[in-house]
Amino acid sequence: MTSFLFVAAQISGGVGAVAAGAFFLIAAVVAYIAFKMLKKTVKMAFRIVIVFIILGISAAGSIALWALSSGSSSSSTPRPARTR
Repeated sequence: MTSFLFVAAQISGGVGAVAAGAFFLIAAVVAYIAFKMLKKTVKMAFRIVIVFIILGISAAGSIALWALSSGSSSSSTPRPARTR
């Protein structure tokens, strides 16, 4: 039974990494769309600043998702209610 807990912890870390990667890719696509939409109305330097802000937020969010989903590697099992 305890080996199942270790496998579940490894799977949840992988799911967190996938979620973090998907979050970053979605934000990168949003940054690209914003860059293209602002092509004719805003100067290049301002467009790049907006893209870097969006990418910075997405990087911080994906790192936070990955860190919070991985949790701690040591799993403490609860003490049994009854002893024999």
